[in-house]
Amino acid sequence: MANKIPRVAVREQDPKVRAHNFEEVSYGYDKQEAMLEASRCLHCKNPRCVGGCPVSIQIPEFIAHVAEGDIAAAAGVIAKDSLLPAVCGRVCPQETQCEGQCILGVKGEPVAIGKLERFVADYMHAHPEQSQAVEKAPANGHKVAVIGSGPAGLACAADLAKWGYEVTIFEALHKAGGVLVYGIPEFRLPKDKVLAKEIEAVTALGVKIETDVIIGRTVTIDSLMEKEGFEAVFVGTGAGLPRFMGIPGENLNGVFSANEFLTRNNLMKAYLDDYATPIHAGRKAVVVGGGNVAMDAARTALRLGADTTIVYRRTEVELPARKEEVHHAKEEGIEFRMLTNPVEVLGDENGNVRAIKCIKMELGEPDESGRRSPVPVEGSEFEVECDTVIMALGTSPNPLIAKTTPGLERTRKGGLVASEGGATTRDGIFAGGDAVTGAATVILAMGAGRKAAAEIHKKLSEN
Repeated sequence: MANKIPRVAVREQDPKVRAHNFEEVSYGYDKQEAMLEASRCLHCKNPRCVGGCPVSIQIPEFIAHVAEGDIAAAAGVIAKDSLLPAVCGRVCPQETQCEGQCILGVKGEPVAIGKLERFVADYMHAHPEQSQAVEKAPANGHKVAVIGSGPAGLACAADLAKWGYEVTIFEALHKAGGVLVYGIPEFRLPKDKVLAKEIEAVTALGVKIETDVIIGRTVTIDSLMEKEGFEAVFVGTGAGLPRFMGIPGENLNGVFSANEFLTRNNLMKAYLDDYATPIHAGRKAVVVGGGNVAMDAARTALRLGADTTIVYRRTEVELPARKEEVHHAKEEGIEFRMLTNPVEVLGDENGNVRAIKCIKMELGEPDESGRRSPVPVEGSEFEVECDTVIMALGTSPNPLIAKTTPGLERTRKGGLVASEGGATTRDGIFAGGDAVTGAATVILAMGAGRKAAAEIHKKLSEN
């Protein structure tokens, strides 16, 4: 019986070794392991896993091909709905999405859907001769601009290109990939080995990518539509504006946003000796926050030589980061201080960080999100010695696009106002992903990009 087979464990780098390098932590499955894990799938009549996937990959169908050893056929199934399987297999929060819906998970371990998706993608990268061409409609004469080459933009562009649109992506940075390239560390998502190949799959559909173009500075959305003939625009600019706590001492030398810290390391390759990108991890680093970005920042600081501590104002139960990321961080020796909230960053006479002053918290009544609100314990302040503080408190969308595009409305939190299908308050302009919701997940951004592509297709097909 399929459900009697235990979940196949994935091989990983030894924590003591990987804490000092930027090589990928997980080695992934080999073919035999993948086929065995795939054989655990029950092939439910009503596959809830598909409903749990924001891009609706036909999961049981691709897994059935893996179980038979036909990896090219499995890749063909995934490619109908996603051109970023090696990325999603590595960074998606499967435990709350597809795997969270798996029937096997009710009494035991769910099928390792993410690890199988990653295996299929990596196998096809290693055996390109087995790849099947993605079906593509003939050119339809319509031009669409996509702003931002992160997951939302790439997913939107890929679908439109398949349907015959002429698509150009405009990227502000010098490299395509958005948060995938600047936010996620090499040890979770190798850039050249994995990400570059998946972006190539999008450009192979005919999508053009122009880098170093800041829409709202050198060029506006209106000029793209009025002068360059783009009939629709999708805004997938993500959420790159960091938040701080507003506590005393945040302007001291040695205080960074996780966004800047990770961008220097990932996109500007500060972790490599042959790049002279300045970065400051210090001897002792404190990372404030409990999400995936906090884990990425802490694990990066550790690899750069800092003794690293995470402080979080709730308990481990409320940590928003993926369980796998928390587990890996602990294995690598990162200290977690729960129910702890900073109240001040303390500096020395030269304006450099010397410690962070924190207060102990206890959990009170639930807030609007259903999580119990942390309440300070009076008189419980204490200091944590450090010379670097990294704030990983979430990000909000950059206001530049909205400010330079008349008629585009924003929400109270700075995201663009958009319908379920991505239509904004300006005709012909669509948006999705973090630019609308604020910081969320890669796969949710991809889902929003695909929905917007369908809406754009519907609108331009009627013209």
